[in-house]
Amino acid sequence: MSSSASSQPVVHPAGSARLLWTALATVAALTLLAYVVAFDQGAVSRSGMYLHELMHDGRHLLGVPCH
Repeated sequence: MSSSASSQPVVHPAGSARLLWTALATVAALTLLAYVVAFDQGAVSRSGMYLHELMHDGRHLLGVPCH
């Protein structure tokens, strides 16, 4: 008996590496956003009070204790 199925190469989808890097970049961006909104307390937003107040209101919206 000959098994032709085992002699054929395994074909991976062409976009699998791109999908992996896109997923990792998305997770990293969401993690950074969660840090800035929930735990930053103004360390990143030193450029002005507008960004600080926006993040402060975001913490209240998400139910994260901030003060």
